[in-house]
Amino acid sequence: MSEKDRPEPEWKRRRRLAEIFGDVLPATTKDEREPEARSTESASEAWLMRQVPPHHGGH
Repeated sequence: MSEKDRPEPEWKRRRRLAEIFGDVLPATTKDEREPEARSTESASEAWLMRQVPPHHGGH
């Protein structure tokens, strides 16, 4: 069996695709990660959250 006939190992395929397209999806989903502390929120994000009216789900 020649090199071309062998299936590409999964790790090689993933590495090749990551080089081309980048890491599109995170390794974990949002609900699997620890909640982020509010202190990491930028000043502009904090300001924006304060501008959301209560009837639109503001905090």
